[in-house]
Amino acid sequence: MKTLRVIIFEDNRNLREGLFQLINGTPGFECAGAFANCTDLVKDIIQTNPDVILMDIEMPGMSGIEAVKLAKEKYPDVKILMETIFDDNDKIFNSICNGAEGYILKNTPPVQILSSIREIYDGGAPMTPSIASKVLKMFKSNPVEYDSEEFNLTDREKEILKCLVEGMSYKLVADKCFISIDTVSGHIKNSYKKLQVHSKSEAVAKAIKGKIV
Repeated sequence: MKTLRVIIFEDNRNLREGLFQLINGTPGFECAGAFANCTDLVKDIIQTNPDVILMDIEMPGMSGIEAVKLAKEKYPDVKILMETIFDDNDKIFNSICNGAEGYILKNTPPVQILSSIREIYDGGAPMTPSIASKVLKMFKSNPVEYDSEEFNLTDREKEILKCLVEGMSYKLVADKCFISIDTVSGHIKNSYKKLQVHSKSEAVAKAIKGKIV
């Protein structure tokens, strides 16, 4: 199993150090950096080359929501897991629209934090149940009808997008469609370009809101 390189952006020193120890002390994980703010976000990402970023949503200076947008514009392939004490609809929605793949609360048990990091790297979109239900309600209560033909998605791309909407990881999609994970990833990247999105969560949001699949 690949050892995942994780970096942390968290202004609470005790929590930051606790997460650092948790990640570094667990086989299969390496904490490549822990930062109190996002002032040098791009430089920090370049120097640490992370697989997954654990991002606090509320920080002084650049907020986690702003940081997600910048990180995704520069490094669209990096996975970002938001972490906050707030169970707030607007913050959840803005984080996801800016490209975050997952969202957990800070009181999430350590084992679940680690499993969420692994899940997000494997193509999942971890969210605590209360957050997931709110996100779906938000998307469904604000429908924006699209003509699916305008995006020129192939039948296979629509099939894979539907699997993502159903919450499947890349591995599950590959098994269901009898194709390799690399092929799944290729189709998903093409779909992102056509849908003009940067992450799985954005693609799922657009698919649900626009009834594309």
